[in-house]
Amino acid sequence: MQDPHEAALAKRAPLRTAETDALRLIDGGGDGLPGITLESYAGNWLLATVGTRVPAALDTWLQQQARPCYWKKLDLYQKEPPHHHCGPEVSEPFCIRENGLQFEISFQAGYSQGIFLDQRDNRAEVRRLLRPGQRLLNTFAYTGAFSVAAASAGAETTTLDLSQPYLDWAKRNFAHNALDPAAHHFCKGDTFHWLRRFAKQGRQFDAIVLDPPTFSRDEKGKIFRVESDFGALAALALDILTPDGWLLCCSNCHALPAAGFERQILTSSRRRLAIRSSPMPADFTGESYLKSVWVET
Repeated sequence: MQDPHEAALAKRAPLRTAETDALRLIDGGGDGLPGITLESYAGNWLLATVGTRVPAALDTWLQQQARPCYWKKLDLYQKEPPHHHCGPEVSEPFCIRENGLQFEISFQAGYSQGIFLDQRDNRAEVRRLLRPGQRLLNTFAYTGAFSVAAASAGAETTTLDLSQPYLDWAKRNFAHNALDPAAHHFCKGDTFHWLRRFAKQGRQFDAIVLDPPTFSRDEKGKIFRVESDFGALAALALDILTPDGWLLCCSNCHALPAAGFERQILTSSRRRLAIRSSPMPADFTGESYLKSVWVET
């Protein structure tokens, strides 16, 4: 009987290419290993477990691989950065490849390492849909991966996030891909504030990415919950969308069913909206938690 860890890697073998070297290798219950995920970032592995211990069989297998491996405990209330588990240490940021683009990764950056692999196919679709000269607004942008994908297609991008360090990271991602950050826009602050400000300025965008955290609190203490507030966010975005533009609306909230997410979007505007959903990437074989809805007016 084949080792379950080896079986999971074998399933992903066709997905590893010269263009993409960042994948989810083990996806919990989808690979018969509940509570365990393993991701490869350019050959550097990141293990995540629900429990506080690495199962003995998994630990033995990891030790045998002799790869750099870091371990992160999945805990919504105590989000600690990953710790070195086995193999050589990786103490400096490094780049991964995704569909030919490069993105900076750091195992020392905190709970998240610089990119969300479950959005890989959506980034590729953004790149495919946009044309040179079109304008993309990337809200809750984190390290700007959607912006890089859009800019690589020739679009003019606006990258919006509350965190200046993440905006600086986004600029480095532009530079890693020979894209000039000075030719694009970076805005620090609350997305709701900026959406209203853009509307007052008469600014419009051909495409807008809305991928907010499940829960957040702005600089004034106002709380955002995706289960109840996504519709209001979508309405503000639609106000600054060009007549033939589109939105990409995403949520990884496990408590929000897909039908409820789509209902918030459809009722956010008096205009008739056309929507389509896209699945998660093929290496995500477990729970389909990421809801991705493309919206056209």
